[in-house]
Amino acid sequence: MNRWFTIVIMIACGKILLAQPWEADNTVFNPSGIPSLTFSQPRFADLDGDGDQDFLLGNTNTAPLFVKNTGSINAPAFTIGQNLLAGISSLAAEVGVCADMDADGDLDLVTGGYTGLHLYINAGTTTEPIFNELLGYFSGLSVGPNPIPDMADVDNDGDMDMVVGLSENGAVQLYINTGTSANGQFIQTAMQVLGDVGLYAYPVFCDLDGDGDQDILVGRDGHGFVYYQNTGSPTVANWEVNSTIFSGLGNASYWNSPDLVDLNNDGLLDLVFGTVSGPLQYYVNIGTALSPVWTANNSLFGGVLDVGGASSPVFYDFDGDGDLDMISGSQMGDIKYFENTGTIHAPAWLENSSYFSSIDHSIYAAVAISDVNGDNLPDAIIGDLSGNLYFHRNTGTGFVEETGVLPPISLGSWSVPRLWDMDGDGDLDLATGNDAGVMRYYRNRGTLAIPNWVETLGYFGGIDVGSDCVPSFGDIDNDGDWDFVAGNLSGSVACYTWQGSGWVASPTLVGGISVNQNAAPALVDLDADGDLDIVLGAYDGTFSYFRNLMYSGSVLNPPINLAAEIAQDLLLTWDEPIAGSTSPFEHYNVYLNEVLIGSTTDTLWNLTNLAPGTSYTVLVTAEYIAGESIPAELIITTTANEDELQITVLLHNWPNPFTQNTTISFNAKSGEQVSLKIYNVKGQIIRSWKGFSSGSHDVIWDGRNDNGKLVSSGVYFYRLQTEGSVQMRKMLMMK
Repeated sequence: MNRWFTIVIMIACGKILLAQPWEADNTVFNPSGIPSLTFSQPRFADLDGDGDQDFLLGNTNTAPLFVKNTGSINAPAFTIGQNLLAGISSLAAEVGVCADMDADGDLDLVTGGYTGLHLYINAGTTTEPIFNELLGYFSGLSVGPNPIPDMADVDNDGDMDMVVGLSENGAVQLYINTGTSANGQFIQTAMQVLGDVGLYAYPVFCDLDGDGDQDILVGRDGHGFVYYQNTGSPTVANWEVNSTIFSGLGNASYWNSPDLVDLNNDGLLDLVFGTVSGPLQYYVNIGTALSPVWTANNSLFGGVLDVGGASSPVFYDFDGDGDLDMISGSQMGDIKYFENTGTIHAPAWLENSSYFSSIDHSIYAAVAISDVNGDNLPDAIIGDLSGNLYFHRNTGTGFVEETGVLPPISLGSWSVPRLWDMDGDGDLDLATGNDAGVMRYYRNRGTLAIPNWVETLGYFGGIDVGSDCVPSFGDIDNDGDWDFVAGNLSGSVACYTWQGSGWVASPTLVGGISVNQNAAPALVDLDADGDLDIVLGAYDGTFSYFRNLMYSGSVLNPPINLAAEIAQDLLLTWDEPIAGSTSPFEHYNVYLNEVLIGSTTDTLWNLTNLAPGTSYTVLVTAEYIAGESIPAELIITTTANEDELQITVLLHNWPNPFTQNTTISFNAKSGEQVSLKIYNVKGQIIRSWKGFSSGSHDVIWDGRNDNGKLVSSGVYFYRLQTEGSVQMRKMLMMK
């Protein structure tokens, strides 16, 4: 065939980024970004004065968090805002509601907490509130610890009245303000009890039916809600329980703490409520004010994974589809299974725990998953608060508990099993954590199908990682042997690497990784980039993800100096990528007209059977564990004239972007007039060269014009003109 070609080569360059070793990514287990906090209590108000509804998220661990509406009045979107309640003790504020308590036109704050009711006057503005406590405002009221308040003008006299739900009692108490709008007064002897909803009452005011007076919706420690509808007037209330309006809502959760707010600006109140486990539930009213129809919205606050308490994750391709699924223990002793419905690089989760429903032990369950008996089905070993271990065989349709598989093991309390081939002999060994912080190792002296676990005393030496130890094993330092991380009761994570003959503490490898309480780590390459990430379970039942950036895809340098030469056919050659990629190299991919034609670890490729008079695009990429680089591109045009060799090659400029110098490389054929010029974005000539001889040339541009003056940073174009063609490329200078 004809072997005369015109070749144009263009190199695309990656941007080099520097990153910290670990990157927290909450979106992996919580796409909405709204945290799942134990005993969550949302209360809405326009806290920043921008006309849409923000909210305070109460809970039992911290003072309420300010969650800012970054969307609009019609389409809300929420993110954690500045810490408006930073100076308020969590003992004083399990929940917070906003109302203008001093009639000055801005929102003040009323809280309920372990130390009772508190008023914080806004000393800032409507857009930037600053809350200072007014001591003694609610003195004399018998509300006990952890009262739940809400404020509204019940009798239409222009001041704020108050409803309070009691804890350990369930009473709903109404206090009519006997003072003024600027100086309220609440008297215990004038209190009215509306009813008793259980042990805990979480009331909020609302005009749900749109009749101009205040109704009251009450959450409680049990399922569902109690709705007191005001059938009186805006000045004289008459409270009647209406059991139909909220029937069926909140029946799958406990300690429901509601608020009613028009989040979509359609004139109807929607329902948002928190729960004991934390995730917020959102129901939109698509009916009318008098006849609400509640429809669940799972996107605004949805997607957060929460097992209820004491999450303890492990990862395994349980459904055999090639990606990692997640299995977690829980505080109540059952096992939660989350199928990965995403990809190996970007997981998404769908709970489908029914397969594990037969497994239910004592509280604080932990799980290890692997094929223990060699039947190609993943089995489960369970630990729990009792300190014992239990084997559950996978039958193909569920799990059956069997005895005799595990040796008699008693770990005292808080047993956490982990299955791993620690000695590299092809079968599964067993390691455990417990409440004392001392790990144990049981080597499998049997086979993969018939294990026989025998304890190796002193394997972990005198290591004590702290109470409620949860270990996870993997090669975190990439030296070819097993290391481990372990969480504990305080929420911290320790790391130990194997250094030839023993374990050595390596705290810098996991610096900054922790949770509030009961850290339960899992070492797993969740983004499939070749390094081990960390997923943390916690006492509150949620999961945190820390991406390991050692092998991240932030820098995947492409092959350089892509060229072509005429041999028997057409030989492509290139050089290895420059150093600095953040993931190990695997191979090169070669594409012809965007179709993959093969892969190689060599730096050359022979193109055959090219048709004459045809234009081809050749791409060569570098494949890394973390992914594929951008391509080096080569445009080949074959000619039908076999009597004349026509090759002019504009290779590339490297580096691009550049800060000081860049090298422009090209080839010129014999006897041809060739000129090279650099232009700015206005089309003005900055620098020019001419009079090149035949062969290869490397022209270094140092960022100066023809007069020797340095030019400014920005985009520039370099143009190679020959007798038969003009080629132009773009480059970026950054200083």
